[in-house]
Amino acid sequence: MDVKEIEKSIIKKYRKTIWKGFIDSINKFHLLEENDRIAVCISGGKDSFLLAKCMQEIQKHGIHHFELKFICMNPGYKKENIKQIEENAKKLNIPLEIFDTDVFMIANKLNEKHPCYLCARMRRGYLYDYAKKLGCNKIALAHHFDDVIETTLMSIFYSGEFKTMMPILESKNFSPIKLIRPLYFVREESIISWAKTNQLTFLNCACKFVEKKLESKRSEIKKLIKELHKTNPFLEKNIYKSLENVNLKTIISYKDEESIRSVLDEL
Repeated sequence: MDVKEIEKSIIKKYRKTIWKGFIDSINKFHLLEENDRIAVCISGGKDSFLLAKCMQEIQKHGIHHFELKFICMNPGYKKENIKQIEENAKKLNIPLEIFDTDVFMIANKLNEKHPCYLCARMRRGYLYDYAKKLGCNKIALAHHFDDVIETTLMSIFYSGEFKTMMPILESKNFSPIKLIRPLYFVREESIISWAKTNQLTFLNCACKFVEKKLESKRSEIKKLIKELHKTNPFLEKNIYKSLENVNLKTIISYKDEESIRSVLDEL
């Protein structure tokens, strides 16, 4: 498939299901500003490559002037996986910079049964650091709407907290770099469809944890949502709506930066 056709499909065929969600995320949360220098982080999967193409399109057609850097952290992929990433970047006309780390080895060594959380945190730190060296003031990650919903339920089920994945946040350790998620309102099924329509094949996760076929907490939540969706097609939208519709009078307590405050004490 020609790269021009792939780019056109985002604006035309997937205008309602991908492009609109991408633009809505940017506008609602003010993710782009004049003269931004943004590091678009490529993992090798379908989500991050779509994000890269969307960012290129809005750079060409949007109202803001900003710079883009496309970076890929190699956490310890096999050579064939790196080759696939490089081939996809070339096919999609993305000028990609790849840098090596030993994240997989360290994360699996420190927590062999459940390395995903540690791996994610380490990867984030390396990406921030590399982006800072490039003079970027933002990094863009490709988390989508389904990631937001799954993260919300994971926090409730496994951490005992009501919180979610934010569309934009400022790094505490790499200030003033901000993290943005421009695919915040894009559904995963649309991304899968885009990849299939354009005959594109991407990496999944490519880590040893996945190769062992061990089930992660996220995959458990994904299965639960899929099952509940059968009887409630509005499930995901209602979970997100609850994040913007918190009734403080009907919760017991809430956190701020200093402490846990009881709503009951305020009655």
